[in-house]
Amino acid sequence: MTVIPAEWSPHRAMWVGWPSHGELWEDNLEPAQAEVEALVRALAGPGREQVRLLVGKAGALDDARARFADVANVEVVDGRFGDIWLRDTGPIFNADGVANAFEFNGWGGKYELEHDDTVAVQIAAHARAALTPHAFILEGGAVDHDAPVRSPPASACNPNRNADWDEATAGTALAGALGARKVLWLGDGLFNDHTDGHVDNLARFVAPGVVACPVAWGTKDPNADVYDAAARDLAAMTDADGNAIRVLRIPSPGLVVDEDEKVVPASHMNFLIANGAVIVPTYGDDTAAGLACKALAEVFPDREIIPLPSLAILSGGGSFHCITQQEPA
Repeated sequence: MTVIPAEWSPHRAMWVGWPSHGELWEDNLEPAQAEVEALVRALAGPGREQVRLLVGKAGALDDARARFADVANVEVVDGRFGDIWLRDTGPIFNADGVANAFEFNGWGGKYELEHDDTVAVQIAAHARAALTPHAFILEGGAVDHDAPVRSPPASACNPNRNADWDEATAGTALAGALGARKVLWLGDGLFNDHTDGHVDNLARFVAPGVVACPVAWGTKDPNADVYDAAARDLAAMTDADGNAIRVLRIPSPGLVVDEDEKVVPASHMNFLIANGAVIVPTYGDDTAAGLACKALAEVFPDREIIPLPSLAILSGGGSFHCITQQEPA
């Protein structure tokens, strides 16, 4: 049976996408690179990850190599991608080291960039992993799991992904490809999230049967109702063995807007669980971030909780979890 280890299981390596395309990032290229560099250095700390930094453009290789020349366990990999969102374009590895590759259509045709549909093949080849292709569209950010239970939101069944799917069809596909024993469905994602509601911005497993979900921070949080609905739904669910799902509410970043005053989908849920650490994205509110980190420390007492800024990365649409993918040990 296929088993996908939970993210808190030991990793052989962590893949990270390097911001490589100035034409996409424009003025935010250098700030995004600085934030990703801080993430990579935190991941590559003693006893943590072997980082495989995928650079998506030949012209960005020399700079990436120079930045990390002093870090022994960072491997700069020459690859090609449209952009850095490896969680969605890369493979999902199972416990046997097999790379599961899915079709990718630019988040429902919104951002179709050259090479994004080949990222899974590139990563599997570099990892010397067997590749199992699946003939349906699935983005890694749309699913989260505690090994036996998976929890995708509605995006997998969105007509712009798998037009003929309903929840039963999706459940069968996820069981076959990823070993899902039970699928828990959540509804709406964050406001202005171009992924159509990826779960890694809304709810994350932090232990078997325990799901973290935001609670609104401040009076102007645009996602307050979405958070509360997700928490209510989760509290009424059971896992594959019939045990009630436990919900841990974690403060959101509150209202976060870009330079044009447009609401952006900032989320502390886009944290990354690494060997020995949990890396938490922050967006300028130190109090909210501190409370989120304190809550995560309660469920990850054996890992260092590391808050790092992610506003520039967010300008591209995601954060730390979105730009990474782990290889299980």
